[in-house]
Amino acid sequence: MAGGNQVGDTTVRRWPDELISPLAAHASRLDRACKRIAKRGGEAVLIDGTLIPTVRRTGRANRPNYSGKHCRHGLHFLALTDEKGRLVWISAARPGRIHDITAARRDRILTHLRTAGLGALADLGFLGLDDNPDHPVIVTGYKATRARKLTPGEREANRVLAAARVPIEHGFGHLKTWRILTKLRTDPTRATDLLRALLVLTNLEVNR
Repeated sequence: MAGGNQVGDTTVRRWPDELISPLAAHASRLDRACKRIAKRGGEAVLIDGTLIPTVRRTGRANRPNYSGKHCRHGLHFLALTDEKGRLVWISAARPGRIHDITAARRDRILTHLRTAGLGALADLGFLGLDDNPDHPVIVTGYKATRARKLTPGEREANRVLAAARVPIEHGFGHLKTWRILTKLRTDPTRATDLLRALLVLTNLEVNR
């Protein structure tokens, strides 16, 4: 592009950044996203975490990006969707070894959900996040252990919850169709802006 248009390489590299930052600024903050869903009558959101693959780099500084769960290097982020699977919020990108619960606590997910009067459906990665069993905000399934098997009722509850969480997988699917996310070559700060810019573009494409 630089050679064909007779401009400098630095100028061409700067163009995407000048577009990404304004787009990322239009992505909703967590508190506003929750209030918007509650205002239109929503009662619950879907929450999940995922890993965006990154190019493997050697050195101690890149070790936190290795995810033992996925056995690869990447950046972790959380996302919320409404009941129809439309992405409404994306967290900051964090090293791949971060657990879903740790990321949710850093983003104060429970506080924002309680303030908006919303609940959330989540997978077993969020088991143990909610500290109030009498008034749970995060609803997860039941986990079997070596000493305790699931009852038929618990297995049925897990099946119903898994079916209800299908839309968030569709939301992630829409986001991950962007080719740039197949393997990122950027740091977490720039990746956060990129992901939020893609969130805005994804919603524009889906709502067309």
